[in-house]
Amino acid sequence: MADGTAAASGGVAEQRVAPKVEQKVTITAIAQEAGVSVPTVSRVVNGRSDVAPATRARVEELLRQYGYRRRTSSSGDRPALVDLVFNDLDSPWAVEIIRGVEETTHEVGFGTVVSAIHDRAGSARQWMRNLRARASGGVILVTSVLEPVLHEELHRLGVPLVVVDPAGSPALDAPTVGATNWAGGMAATEHLLRLGHRRIGFIAGPPRLLCSRARLDGYRAALEAAGVPVDDRLLVPGDFYHESGFTGCNKLMDLDEPPTALFASSDQMALGAIEALRRRGMRVPEDISVVGFDDLPEVRWSAPPLTTVRQPLVEMGKVAARTVLRQARGEELDSPRVELATELVVRASTAEPRA
Repeated sequence: MADGTAAASGGVAEQRVAPKVEQKVTITAIAQEAGVSVPTVSRVVNGRSDVAPATRARVEELLRQYGYRRRTSSSGDRPALVDLVFNDLDSPWAVEIIRGVEETTHEVGFGTVVSAIHDRAGSARQWMRNLRARASGGVILVTSVLEPVLHEELHRLGVPLVVVDPAGSPALDAPTVGATNWAGGMAATEHLLRLGHRRIGFIAGPPRLLCSRARLDGYRAALEAAGVPVDDRLLVPGDFYHESGFTGCNKLMDLDEPPTALFASSDQMALGAIEALRRRGMRVPEDISVVGFDDLPEVRWSAPPLTTVRQPLVEMGKVAARTVLRQARGEELDSPRVELATELVVRASTAEPRA
């Protein structure tokens, strides 16, 4: 934004020059001009009462001068949509997150737009163009990575962002929602140790994800606490999907000294491992125990029902939605990082090792 000067007879009068119509004015720019925070401008835009009268008047004047267009829903003072963005949508894990977000947004009359940012070139930028067109009131990003330029564009537009299970270092200037993955990994491994297992195979998730690394660290910590050496030959890579569980299990069972138990860091990989064992003529848990992670609805009906670490996926979606809506209303958050508790659920896929 710029100030203009206009000459007048007998002196010089200062006059603001509003930007051209095609210029997009953001609440970030308004905040800088007014000398206040972005949440303060957001409160004024959304009609909140907790703003000092003088500050409100200054912000309202700038909003009028620069022709800021409020993005509103039919209720007149709130954003209409929340964008929920995944890398892919081919997992029941994603369905649970969607359920939690949709329940929360529906309760307050908001719509939810679900998108997948694939690895295809230009997919994320196309999503950003669509987001600008529909004037989304907030974004929930799930185990995905936005290019820095796209994250900056969200900030420039004043669109609140929440990240669920951040990938890599949580460097984004955004609140995050996750689960106690380290504690879950430790609980699963301790359960197998208590049953008497000492050779416990681990099928890891994508190393780029913090949740994957935390589960592996929990596995290592439990072994070290029990005085059991960590054998790197028992660690195999995976990607959270069935096929990598199947492949990883076969690698482990082909070892000269195979494990007596497997901990897969997702339920889908655990089910893939059980299928690999079935094809080898091995029984679960009589010949080998298997533990998963997530507690997806389907694992209660697997053969046998799967012992797993319950991750509160629906609640994670709800918390993420509540967080992004609070930001959209200009409210301060209690904490920028929320971790929900995991819980070990023991079913029929684990037992003591054979003598």
